[in-house]
Amino acid sequence: MWRLKLSEGDDDSECLTSFNNHVGRQFWEFDPLFVGTPEEHALVEKARADFSNSRYEIKQSSDLLMRIQLAKKSDEHISEEEEEEEVSREEKVVNTLRKALRFYSTLQAEDGHWPGDYGGPLFLLPGLVIALSVMDAVKTIITDEHKKEMCRYLYNHQNLDGGWGLHIEGRSSMFCTVLNYVSLRLLGQEMDGGDGAMHKARTWILDHGGATYIPSWGKCWLSVLGVYEWDGNNPLPPELWLLPYFLPIHPGRMWCHCRMVYLPMSYLYGKRFIGPISGVVLSLRKELYNQAYHQIDWNLARNQCSKEDLYFPHPLIQDILWKCLHKFAEPLVMKWPFSKLRNRALSTVMKHIEYEDVNTNYLCIGPVNKVMNMLCCWIDDPNSTAVKRHLSRIKDYLWVAEDGMKMNGYNGSQLWDVVLAVQAIVGTNLPQEYDLMLKRAHQFIKMSQMSKDSSGDLSCWYRHSSKGGWPFSTADNGWAAGDCTAEGLKAALILSQLPYEIAGQALEQNKLYDAVDLILSLQNSSGGFASYELTRSNAWLEMINPSEIFGDIIIDYQYVECTSAAIQGLKQFSKLYPGYRRKNIEACIKKALHFIESMQLSDGSWYGSWAVCYTYGTWFGITGLITGGKTYENSLAVRKGCEFLLSKQLPSGGWGESYLSSQDKVYTNVGKDVSHIVNTGWAMLALIEAGQAKRDPNPLHRAAKVLINSQMANGDFPQQEIVGVFNKNCMISYSAYRNIFPIWALGVYLNKVPIID
Repeated sequence: MWRLKLSEGDDDSECLTSFNNHVGRQFWEFDPLFVGTPEEHALVEKARADFSNSRYEIKQSSDLLMRIQLAKKSDEHISEEEEEEEVSREEKVVNTLRKALRFYSTLQAEDGHWPGDYGGPLFLLPGLVIALSVMDAVKTIITDEHKKEMCRYLYNHQNLDGGWGLHIEGRSSMFCTVLNYVSLRLLGQEMDGGDGAMHKARTWILDHGGATYIPSWGKCWLSVLGVYEWDGNNPLPPELWLLPYFLPIHPGRMWCHCRMVYLPMSYLYGKRFIGPISGVVLSLRKELYNQAYHQIDWNLARNQCSKEDLYFPHPLIQDILWKCLHKFAEPLVMKWPFSKLRNRALSTVMKHIEYEDVNTNYLCIGPVNKVMNMLCCWIDDPNSTAVKRHLSRIKDYLWVAEDGMKMNGYNGSQLWDVVLAVQAIVGTNLPQEYDLMLKRAHQFIKMSQMSKDSSGDLSCWYRHSSKGGWPFSTADNGWAAGDCTAEGLKAALILSQLPYEIAGQALEQNKLYDAVDLILSLQNSSGGFASYELTRSNAWLEMINPSEIFGDIIIDYQYVECTSAAIQGLKQFSKLYPGYRRKNIEACIKKALHFIESMQLSDGSWYGSWAVCYTYGTWFGITGLITGGKTYENSLAVRKGCEFLLSKQLPSGGWGESYLSSQDKVYTNVGKDVSHIVNTGWAMLALIEAGQAKRDPNPLHRAAKVLINSQMANGDFPQQEIVGVFNKNCMISYSAYRNIFPIWALGVYLNKVPIID
């Protein structure tokens, strides 16, 4: 059976490095010796069958394999409680919270984090399969059990029309339909296998023009595999890394996720690397196109993109730029003596890849550049230690649930989930139910803080300081995120005020100072905060966004969520440590408040960039303003924000916003009067913070009823539609939110809203 392993290394310790002895690591392993009980087998198979049977209606898995594995632990903590026939409203809330906290405690790992699914995008797994196929490492890494679960996942998330979307809830796209079809072929599926699923996928591809219409990221992967020609790619010149940094187009000025993906892409393009041409590759050259492979006009194909994929069309200036580079610059650097420049650029790029690998323990900032970096290291030296270390970290990105094996959008969301969970748990004010949760979570937060910067001269590698920061996932990831640092600081400060027997030893004062210093260093002149670093260039650079499928990827934009988190963390700190950098903090908060007000839309909402969508952004907008000293009475922005939220409350009492809001930038409901418990939690938290209970508590009572009635018998909450998002157009799963936000909202409701029968 598959087993979830937590905070463990590997048998081959030489291939695995860690900053903190693997705290927070989570991965699945198939153990043939662990047979499990007949009851466990039956539960697993039922979960798989149920998902498959309802896969067109319910796209999100519920992490049932993890829950089944932890069921014994659950049995020890949760006892069936008989509901009294008549209890007060307040008792109902308390009973709901007790059950929720007891259940949630059973999901916590001993190191303090809550493991979970962070999947959703459907273009991640194909990159891994293609890279391992090219490296001839499929059999080494992907066992038959892996293949079975990967195929299960891909078939489960195929749309009725035969295609795959950009994410699990998305409409079919050329990008993911081609890549997932190719992946299934590389995993051993026949071209007409899968009970007709492969034929449907291929028909979808050909009916929509064939694989020449795949977006640029897909063109790159297909070129590496050998089923598309490099001449059909727009240039990705590695020479950009040789430009002087003062130029606004220098890659070091780009958003870290963007530059870390295009870094190895430029290496692959500069090398024009093509993997071994196997029988499957030759067959795919026939399967993916409507015409003979040798007759394809690759120059025409460079700018072809399916309308189903096209989210960010190329501006004319971009097409002119690519045409000039393709026609004049590229032929030049391929010939001596200019080829020396290409070789120098490739060497520079490889050094940056090596720096990223070492400083992230070969996890890299995310799954796309992790797989591409691994492939580049293999091209550079197939027998290198770097390749072995990369291979040992693949499992950190793979997650198994009832829908199959997926590739996560990060190596997890561990730290982010923990710091939000701490605030939710403490917000209930039910210390008798905390058990060991807060002490364990506190230890995880302390172990995950970064104690030093990345190695070397940071400016040479275009890295911001990270000392004192917290990552999104684990310390081994090596990248401090601004909002994670702010929320980590806030959680650490909250825990420091609790008794030792509940929360353990407080974080040292100097480490709190380090976090404050880092947060202050991340504020931009506008007052806003970006995701990882300062905004280093101008928004007009988005004109050269070559992805076609994502929006706002070129620079690190400033966000209401990150700015609000900074205000909250700094304000909490200044209350407890008023003597440290007081004037700097006050000036920072003042500018940040102005930024949040400037980002409010005319209808009173804020666009949320990291979750769905206007509900999420407005929660952060209102909370940031109120934490900074604004009130409903003295702030028009707060009043408009509250009015917006109240206008979106459904007749059922909850809120239910669709991912389409993020994509289309228009508030859209999930369905007619369909509430979503996570959206409902965000709206409740914002309204309670803004004093809604004093004005009219009825909207809060109605919303609380939705959350209470949504709870399952064991104390868990149901998994609903996807709520995470990045780059406007791609959704991602935050599996812990289904537990965190009902607990948080009901806890604050219990303690701040008069509950009268």
